[in-house]
Order: sequence, then C-alpha cells, then structure tokens
Amino acid sequence: MTYEALAEKYLAYVPDADMALLEKAYKFSENAHSAQTRASGEKYFSHCYAVADILLDYKLDQPTVCAALLHDVLEDTPVSTEQFNREFGEEITQLVLGVTKIEHFKFTSVDEETAENWRKMLLATAADVRVILIKLADRLHNMRTLQFLTRERQQSIAEETLTLYAPLAQRLGIFSLKAELEDLSFKAQHPAEYADLSAKLEATSAKRREVLESFRAELESRLAQSGIPHRVLARTKNLYSIYRKMQSQNRPFEEIQDSLGVRIITDTVANCYALVGLVHSHFKPLAGSFTDYIALPKMNLYQSLHTTVVSAAGDIVEVQLRTEEMHRTSEYGIAAHWRYKLGKAGKDAHFDEKINWLRQWIEWLQDLTSPREFLETLRTDMELQQVFVFTPKGEVKAIPKGSTTLDFAFAIHSEIGEHCFGARVNNKMVSLDYELKSGDICEILTRKNSSPRPDWVKIVRTGRSRSRIRRYLREHGLSED
Repeated sequence: MTYEALAEKYLAYVPDADMALLEKAYKFSENAHSAQTRASGEKYFSHCYAVADILLDYKLDQPTVCAALLHDVLEDTPVSTEQFNREFGEEITQLVLGVTKIEHFKFTSVDEETAENWRKMLLATAADVRVILIKLADRLHNMRTLQFLTRERQQSIAEETLTLYAPLAQRLGIFSLKAELEDLSFKAQHPAEYADLSAKLEATSAKRREVLESFRAELESRLAQSGIPHRVLARTKNLYSIYRKMQSQNRPFEEIQDSLGVRIITDTVANCYALVGLVHSHFKPLAGSFTDYIALPKMNLYQSLHTTVVSAAGDIVEVQLRTEEMHRTSEYGIAAHWRYKLGKAGKDAHFDEKINWLRQWIEWLQDLTSPREFLETLRTDMELQQVFVFTPKGEVKAIPKGSTTLDFAFAIHSEIGEHCFGARVNNKMVSLDYELKSGDICEILTRKNSSPRPDWVKIVRTGRSRSRIRRYLREHGLSED
C-alpha cells in the first residue's frame, strides 16, 4: 500500500506523466484520515488507496485517481471545501463533492435520504461522468470488505448494490465491475446458495475447462483456414447470472447449459459477420439464438454478435464475436474514453453522443418528487433488457422491455406522445397500454386536440414518458388522481 506502487501502475500507461499531484493527494489523504480506522480494524486510508487502485485498473486519468484517494476527505474529516479547493483546484474538488453524501440535513425516511444522495450524485455525473466511476469503485471495495459489518447492514448494502449500482455499471458498459458487484451481493444476501453454487462450479471446473479447450481447439482449426485475423478467448458466466437463470427457468445447476462460452475478437465489422458464417457452417446453431448487437447496439454502447452452437461432442457453447474496439468498450465501458484520451489533445468526438442518454435520463428523474418513486423509476430505467421496434418508415427504436405503445410515442418525440390517441401494431389497432415486442412495426396515431390524461401515468413504464406526462399535467393544473 505504497505511493510507489500506485505511481508505477499509473506510469505503466502514461509513461511521461508529472506525478507531483498524485503524490500530494496520497500524502494529504493519508494524513487527513490518520486517526480513523475501518470496521475491519485497518487504517481508513487503506479504503481510499484501494478505490484509487481499482480505477488504475481501468486506466483512468490522474485527476480521477487523485479524487479517488481524496473521496472521503470532505465527508469524514474537518477539512473544509475552501481549503480543499485551494489545495487541489476546481476539477478535483467537483469530483469529490459529487461523491460526497448530503450532510447536515434531517431526512424523514431512509428512502428520502437514499433518493436525495442518488439525485445529487447523478446531477454531478451529468456534469462529469467520472463521478460515477469513483462511486462504483468505492462501492466495489466496500462490497469486498462487507464481512466486517453486521448482518443487517450487509443485507441492506447488498440490496442497494444489486438493484442500483450493478445495473448502473452494466448501463455504463463496465461488465467486469458489474459481474463482481453482483457476485458479492449474491454472496451477502444468499450465503448458503452462493457456497453451494460455488462448490458445484468448482467441482465441474476441470470438466468445463476440458470441454471448453476441446471446442476452442476445434474452432481454431476451422477458423485458421479462413485467413481472417482473429483471437479466441474463453469466457465463463459469473455466479449470480447462473443463479438468476436457475431461478427464472426453475432448473437445477446441472441443466444450465450455456455457462460455457468463447469470444472471437477480429479486426473489422465485415470479418465479424464472415466469422459467424464460418462458425455456423461448422457447428449447428441453436434455433433463435443469434442476436446482432452490432447493427443494433445496446443502450450502454455494447456491440457484438451472439450465437449459441452445439460442439462436435454435443456440448452447448455461446459464441460472441466482436472487433478489438468493441472488446475494449465491453471491458472498460464509458471508462474507455479516458483511457484512450490520455496523452491526446481534445475529446472523443462521439463521447457526448454516447452519454447523451445518461444526461436525458437524469433530466427526466428531476421531475420526480416522491423519494420512493424516484428510486423505483431509477431501478426500472436501469434494467438493460430492451426490445427493438420499427416505425412504419423502417426506423428502429430500442426501448426498455415491457414498454407500451404510449412509451414508444414519447420515445419518438415528446409532442408525438402528448398528441397520441391510439396505435396500430403490425397493421392492427391496439390500446395505448399494449406491450411491444421486438420486431413489431408500430404506427402512432395523433390528433391536435388529444392531450395527456392523468391515467397515462399508470400506462407508461419508462421514466422519460412518466416525466413528460407529469410535466404536462402540472403545467395545465391537472391532478394525477
């Protein structure tokens, strides 16, 4: 836990960096927290160090790593904001303020406190998305050391992690972090089931490795003949995703077959499609298993081709195909922006476009006044399952699974939503609460004198739609009841 170890890790990806600021942040945080200890008995600074170390794994810039070292100084020490700002400047101060909980305010409920802290953090994230990266790293280390807290506290933190932090990590495309947060939450909430599943996975690991290596060797021999540049990586599902599949399908572990998988990484999009054709020509694909997330990316920027095939030995294996750039985005998510910006002038030209959904989403959440509703909407809107629905002109819209035709109207444009009076799906008239499915062609019917009604709030599923409807009702003096 030395400054030298942190510095070495940072210099590995920014070799010519001036390290004075990082050294100053290290010493300042260590001194500020010198009298504090954690529930484990360790020095409190060990937590600050660990959060910075996690962000170094994602190759974040120096101000973010400094803010990680200092993230609890304003919340837990006598250092004032003014003094902090003088020492470290506006950029690092704003990052630390973004992750600092609201203090000196009496909340009437746990929901209210949780909602207001999330609202504050999300507003700071709208200005600088690095705020949420620090908060996710902070939560990850807290989850890794959860065993030192009371059982009740463990359960509460694990629940918030599973329903808010893990989905947010997924929404930002940081899959490795999301998977670890899920597994640690699963372990805290269901220790017996976690231990049982972990033991079963370990017991079959040798067999699984053998099956995977056999398939990989067979796959490599087939693909090598194509001359297309590629590399093949083995992939295993995290424990929680296997557990969730067991629950949803009501099947024992032994019957969950797609926990084996490989990734094929190549150089171009055209070669992704060429390679998936080769995979299908040599291995029988399972019907309905092919999904194209390259043509239709997920909301979190994720792109890949997915297919599930049967090996020569009869084993079922999921295959994902992507380019090197898609793989980087999958590994680092939104953090990839800073990784590849380091040492270069200017911003990623597409970065604002990539996080525009986050800013819009935060704007919609501001209209919610009830803390419980704010948290419920937050949880609902972070669910990443989506369906792809077409307009009559052939344009495709990705909307959350469970969305209604009224949600689709607001997804096209707020004015379309406000003047919607009906919908036609696949050339048949349907109600406004009709739930859309992937592949549906939805035509929204509008008229000038149609306007939102109070009962529309209960029809829609997304925060965006609910926010627009409520705004209209308020502006026109209408009550929801």
